[in-house]
Amino acid sequence: MRSFKGGVHPPDEKITSEKKIEELPPPEFVVIFLSQHTGAPCQPLVKKGDQVKKGQKIGDIDKPVTAPVHSPVSGKVKEIGMWDHPVFLKPMPAIIIENDGKDEEIEYKEDKNWLDIPAEEIRKRVREAGIVGLGGAAFPTHIKLNPPKPVDTVIINGAECEPYLTADDRLMREYPEDILNGAYLVKKTVGANKVFIGIEDNKPKAFEEIKKNISNSPFKDGEIEVVKLHTKYPQGSEKHLIKAILNREVPSGGLPFDVGVVVQNVGTCKAIYEAVRYGKPLIERVLTLSGNIVKNPGNYKVRIGTTAKYIIEKTGGFMDNKEPQKVIFGGPMMGIAQYTLNAPVVKGTSGIIVLEEAPFYRTLPCIQCGRCVDVCPMGLSPTLIARNVKMKKIELAVELGLFDCIECGSCSYICPSRRPLVEMIKYGKQEAKKK
Repeated sequence: MRSFKGGVHPPDEKITSEKKIEELPPPEFVVIFLSQHTGAPCQPLVKKGDQVKKGQKIGDIDKPVTAPVHSPVSGKVKEIGMWDHPVFLKPMPAIIIENDGKDEEIEYKEDKNWLDIPAEEIRKRVREAGIVGLGGAAFPTHIKLNPPKPVDTVIINGAECEPYLTADDRLMREYPEDILNGAYLVKKTVGANKVFIGIEDNKPKAFEEIKKNISNSPFKDGEIEVVKLHTKYPQGSEKHLIKAILNREVPSGGLPFDVGVVVQNVGTCKAIYEAVRYGKPLIERVLTLSGNIVKNPGNYKVRIGTTAKYIIEKTGGFMDNKEPQKVIFGGPMMGIAQYTLNAPVVKGTSGIIVLEEAPFYRTLPCIQCGRCVDVCPMGLSPTLIARNVKMKKIELAVELGLFDCIECGSCSYICPSRRPLVEMIKYGKQEAKKK
């Protein structure tokens, strides 16, 4: 079984793995942030009072690293103002659209010759569709499809190693052909020779479903391989997928293309296929709603811009009128705790985890046990880096690998003294960038 050194084994909590994807009806209004991606925020292309159609582009900017945004409903632009952002955790510019309930769409046109589309046109269509990495990082996909160095391998990330999250698992089971078609388009666009799809061994049905559908895909013999990975966190990290599957090590400060690899998420592959063949923009996504107090945990297809409050209410609310102590967008290891249920889904929202209890731990002094060093998948000394950050020795922290940290949280998870190691490292990165 392929794996990597380090990592942890938190409880899976994949309680929604057998729940089929359900589509929620669109809400009465949506909140579309002008920044839902890595890179330059968009400028609005509409104004207050404008009528918009479902799929219409409503925000864009002429910058190389960005991704346009589109309206997921038809209706009227109610306001262009500030709203609580689930990633930046502060009010950010957004377009609020009142849903008229008609779902009038812009005209899409299927390209039946989609397999023959040249690479540059594929990138253009992906860019116009506003596709970003749906695994959480939200990096503009058209940029990843244009690597600055030769690429020989594409890895499709089906690991989904975070506890609770099962949206990618269900996508692989229910839309294997779409994912494989998208993977083929990625391979063609970057000029790779081989594609690997990495799936953890706690998803046997997804593994078999993808493998079974390869014969119906555009791939030729030997061009694609489905790889079973050892279930361990953070197996879904790009660098650790590359290490586990290819035994290549991304250099310090480097990116996957430095070792001839491009990595894409399974959900992103599906979105690429829909954009290239059907011209469909990224206006909805599948996410997992889970936790110990939601009445109907499951995997739901929701429109981008739908608030967490609406999703929870529409799926039955909380059990026995209980109140959540913590709401996390994403998984519990790397996700972001929210301060309001009015935070809307953005392109990179892979899940909403609602927990009844949020234990408070008293931080104790470091006992020099070395567990954080043992589990660090990057081979760092988290406690030493955090200590130097705390002492304001930022330059030394950088020398010790501050920026090599992927913020996976394995060190904080395993620490018996409950030290906030990841928080200190994140703070250190901010301070280093200021300098």
